[in-house]
Formats: sequence, C-alpha cells, structure tokens
Amino acid sequence: MEYGRGGGGSHSPGEHHQHDHDDGSDSQRRNKRYHRHTSNQIQRLESMFKECPHPDEKQRMQLSRELGLAPRQIKFWFQNRRTQLKAQHERQDNSTLRSENDKIRCENIAFREALKNCVCPNCGPAPLNEDSYFDDQKMRLENLHLKEELDRVSSIAAKYIGRPISQLPSILPIHMSPLELSMGTSPFGIQQGLFGIGADIGSSLDLDLLQGTCSNSMPNFPYQPGSLSEMDKSHMSTIATNALEEFLRLLHTNDPLWIKSTTDGKDVLNLEIYERMFPKTNTHLKNPNFRVEASRDSVIVMMNSSNLAEMFMDANKWRELFSTIVSAARTIEVLSSGIMGGNSGSLQLMYEELQVLSPHVSTREFYFLRYLQQIEQGTWAIVDVSYDFPQDNQFAPQFPSHRFPSGCLIQDFSNGQSKVTWIEHVEVEDKTLPHRFFRNLIYSGLAFGSERWVATLQRTCERIACLMVTPNPTRDLGGAITSPEGKRSTMKLSQRMVTSFCANISTSNGQKWTILSGLDEVGVRVSIHKSTDPGQPNGVVLSAATTIWVPIPPHIVFNFFKDDRKRPQWDVLSNGNPVQEVAHIANGSHPGNRISILRAFNTTQNNNMLILQESCIDSSGAIVVYCPVDLPSMNIAMNGEDPSYIPLLPSGFSISHDGQHDQGGVDGGVDGGASTSSNTSTNIGRCGGSLVTVAFQILVSNLPSAKLNMDSVTTVNNLISTTIHQIKASLNCPSS
Repeated sequence: MEYGRGGGGSHSPGEHHQHDHDDGSDSQRRNKRYHRHTSNQIQRLESMFKECPHPDEKQRMQLSRELGLAPRQIKFWFQNRRTQLKAQHERQDNSTLRSENDKIRCENIAFREALKNCVCPNCGPAPLNEDSYFDDQKMRLENLHLKEELDRVSSIAAKYIGRPISQLPSILPIHMSPLELSMGTSPFGIQQGLFGIGADIGSSLDLDLLQGTCSNSMPNFPYQPGSLSEMDKSHMSTIATNALEEFLRLLHTNDPLWIKSTTDGKDVLNLEIYERMFPKTNTHLKNPNFRVEASRDSVIVMMNSSNLAEMFMDANKWRELFSTIVSAARTIEVLSSGIMGGNSGSLQLMYEELQVLSPHVSTREFYFLRYLQQIEQGTWAIVDVSYDFPQDNQFAPQFPSHRFPSGCLIQDFSNGQSKVTWIEHVEVEDKTLPHRFFRNLIYSGLAFGSERWVATLQRTCERIACLMVTPNPTRDLGGAITSPEGKRSTMKLSQRMVTSFCANISTSNGQKWTILSGLDEVGVRVSIHKSTDPGQPNGVVLSAATTIWVPIPPHIVFNFFKDDRKRPQWDVLSNGNPVQEVAHIANGSHPGNRISILRAFNTTQNNNMLILQESCIDSSGAIVVYCPVDLPSMNIAMNGEDPSYIPLLPSGFSISHDGQHDQGGVDGGVDGGASTSSNTSTNIGRCGGSLVTVAFQILVSNLPSAKLNMDSVTTVNNLISTTIHQIKASLNCPSS
C-alpha cells in the first residue's frame, strides 16, 4: 500500500510515514517502513488537536514523552491532520456552493417559464421574439444581486464568528468532536460537580454552537409569499367570508352539533353532524393519522369589545395577550384595512406558532386568514381559517396542522367588560405519538383548546386593568413603588421577563434542543445561543429544561412555589437562605397573581442583587418566573425610567394539568381565587396530577466567541437534577 509523501499527502493521520528530508536517496525513503499509531495515541493526538491545532515545540516534546513517539512524528501528524481537515472543509464548501448554484439555476428556469406565460391585463401577451434579451438581462441582474447578498451575509457571519465562512464546519452531521466548546464560570458561583448527579450524560451529545446562534427574536419563517395578485386577494376574501358564516352558525347552534362532555361538562363538537352541515371537498378526516380537536368556551374579561378587537388585529399585541401560548406571530400582508376608516372588514394573512410551555411538546404552525367584522354595535366577530398555498409551489409550507373556521365573538358587557365566546377547531396529524406525560393533556384539548385561550385572555386582561390602577400603598409592600410611572415600568420589565422565559422553553423553530440522559424518562434538554439582543446579557447563554409529573393538583404546586417561606426548599442557588419581599404589585384578582421584588437574607455575596419574580395562575395552569436583577437596574424600573435595556436571564417553572380527570370531584378550585369565569373555579382542581416544567438559563461567558465544554452542561444538568429532587422531597412525591 502506498501513500502520498510529505505534509500534503492523502494518507490518514493515524498511519504515519517516517520522513527524513536529510536523506538524499529516493530508494532509501521508499524502503522506510510506515508506522501505524495505536488507538490510545490517536485518541490523545485528536484530543490535543481540538485544543490546539498548531502546537509549539514544548507541547510537541511533551506529547512525545507521553506517547513514546519522536517529535518529528508528532510534527508530521499535526501537519497531515490539518491538511486533511482543510480538504474536508473544501469539499463541503464545494458541495454547498454547487447546491446553491443548482438552486439559482432552477429559479432562473422557473422565472423564464413564468415570463413566457406572462400576460398584462392592459397590453395583452408579450410580442414574440422580444423577451429573450429581457429575460437574460433580468437573470443576470438577479444572479448578481444574489451573489452580493451571499457575500454580505458571509462577511457578517465571519465578523461575528471570528473566522472566514469557508472555515466553518458543515451543518450536516460529521463525526468529529461532539462538543468542542469550553466554558467560563457560572455567574451564580456554582462549583462544578457539586451535586454529583448526571456525570454520565453520554458521549453522543451533539451540541453545535454555530447551529444555535439564533437569538430569541423573531424566528425564521419557513415561507414568505411574494406579492399577491388581485385574483389571490379575491379568493382569500371569499374564503374569509365563508369562514365567518360557518363560524357564526357554529357559535349559535347547540345540540346536536355541540354535545356536553361526560368528563368535564364542556362543549364537544359532534363530527358526524358537523360533516353533514358543512361538507368539505378537501379534508383529511378519513385519514387515520389525522385527528380533530374542537371545543367551545366563554368567559367575561375586563376590557371593552372595540379595544380587544383592535388588539387581535395587531400581531405584536396579539402575541403579548397570549405570550404563554403564541411563541411567534406576524402579519404577512394586510389585504383589507377596514371599511370607512374603521376596523370592521379588516382582513389579514398571518402566521402564528403555538406552544405548550415544555421543550418536550412540538409547536403548531399555521398560515391563516384573520377576518374582523362588526356584527352590531358593541359586538365583533373575529374568525381565523387556514389558507392553503398552491401545492405546485415548491416553497409552499406543508404543516401537519390545519385550522377550520375558528375564533371568537366579543360582546360588550357591563362596566367596560366583555363576554368572549371562543371556538377552537383544528385538524392535526400525529406523525409521532406524544410522550405519555403529555398524551392526556393534548388529547383532552387542554393543551391548545378554547379553555386555555379564554383563561389566558381573562388573566391577561386583568393584568392590563391592574396596570391602569394607581399604586395603592397598602398593596405595594414597603412603599418602594409609589408612582404610576414606576409601577408601569416595573410591570413592563416583568412582562418582558415572562415573554423571554416562555420563548426559551418552547420548541419554536428558532430553538434547537439536545437531549441529555440521566433524569427520569424524559431527560433534560439543553440549548445554547449567542445573545446579542437589547435587554439580554451579551455572550453565550446555556438553557436547560425538563418536565416532571407530580401526583398533586396544579394549584397546590403553585402555592408551594410562590410561598416565600418555602423558597429555600427548592432554590438551590439561594444556599438555603430565606428571602424578604421588598415590594409587590397586584397582577390580578387572585392573590397569587403578583409581581414581587425579593432580597435574599444573610448572604455574604451578591448583596447588591435583587430577585424580580412574577407568579400567575388560571384554570389552564400557572407559571412562576424569576430573574436576578442588580439594585441600580431595579431602581431604574421602580423610578419609572425605560427598562428596555435592563439585561434579563429568567428561570422558573411552568405548571399545567396532566389531563387526567379526578373522578372524586373537585376540591373547590384555587384557594382564595375570585373569578368571573364560569370555568375557572371548576377546572383548576379537577386533575389528579400536574406537569411541572423546570427551566434554567446560565450566562456561560460575556464573550460571544466563548467556548463551552462538557463541564458546564454537567453543571446545569446537576442543577436541574438537584432542584427536582428537592421539589419532590418537599412535596412528599416519589423520587422516580
């Protein structure tokens, strides 16, 4: 067997040729024997190569002594390894550029065919033999533009990554280092290996910082349609009008279309009656992989109908209203802005991504039409219906979820309130079964059904109403927040904290999770990203989350987490020290819905740090979110200044029903909670158990180019493991 000579040869670094450039005879070089390194030697050399591809003479001598190899062998091994890696990167770059070139060529062919069939409504078809030159020029200009855009993106990427784009590893999985990052110390002062749990989280870990560099801003959308023709808009308008008609019939028809569930008394859609009333030509109902979820519920909210309808038509406000459900929302195109300067008749093409607050449940994505119509004075109908893009478009999204006419009817009630009746009607494809922890939650409709929507809306409207109330010194403990501006600024800061927490524990398309073994059967999931957004610490952030099941109703678990006296029982980072509430702001009618500012007692470190915490509960579940904030930053918020640039790195808990109905009856709901909703008091205590998602975020380093090693992942894995162990011990739950 013959190999190439010198450092540029094609042989493997594991098979080394003894070089001697001082020998003058080619025959002498050919007669030298090749040496195959042992597996231990190769493993040590590979480990050193990951840390330092260009070792100096001192490092080579040390390796020589450790491995029993000559320094010249060490030198040539590293030369060959660098050459091999460079060739591998060049092949990957060539493959990437070739695929990009093929894609551009296909687009150009498609443009040419489209231009051949282009007909202007005023001028008629294009004259023969006059479009060839125009097509060529158009394609050349477009190719030039695409090339400039590619160069611009490459230069930006190279600026932030610190090396040319051609040197980046391929996105495709290649069997190299499973985790080639190293870590700085945790800002919380955690000692690595302190908890002694989860040390064997597997060599199969596949975390790539370059794949997780997305910040927590708006994710990349899978499809962005081009300009819509008048024919498309007319078709969409027809779809929206028909959807509104079906929605109103669904809303006002009861038995036999809607029947009462025998488990919880909720309205359930009779699918056989529905198919007869609303026959559809294009449906997947006969496919066994498709499943229908349909529910109807109503609630009284603290906001008038016109203001609420206006918020529904603003994608950003819509996401703020439902921050625990909607992980992403965007208006793609406004097809109609209303009639006679009003909102009635507004029609928009929108995108949304819906989530359950756990990294173990997939999100649902919809492209849909939203149509707003004023039925009469003080009554608004908002209907959503999926829009299916033409199937011949290769870039059209193919989601396993489809929304039938759904939405809400908003009617003015007394004292500035509104009655909201909600219908949620979707068709989903179960390509894989959800984990057994979440199966009842999803199949019962609690995960994405109307009950969760109206409960969240009611709680959010209460929060908005509390924002408008002048601070009450008797409810603002300690009088630290006395001005309306300070209250609004603090609530704005807390809202951003909750929104960031929700975005960081979902399976949104901008979030890449890696599963670690070692904790229950669901395992801990970790994700890393570079944080560069305003309002977040600059650097590399490590997120970790998991979900556990406990045989305790959600409101009891919520009371445990929100009780300041019990915080040392679960807060590993408090070192067992109690906390004192410095100030709080009422955030709803339930006493547990509040924003708190806490200070740790009797601690020798971080005396300048406070804890901002928000807790809230409704019939669909609860959250407790907290974040360390330094005292000067908290004073900025409490004094009414803009808190947008205060860095936040929230952690916390999400608590939801497990979907199992308690046959022994309800226990009276959440203690102390007054509610205007007909469903709040009856549903909170109905479940025999809870699903608790535990999530932490740790700033690995303030440097965007920082590296992360297995120690940091082990540390956060141990942190979650110990926290869960202490939670189960405090709640007297079984450890497994």
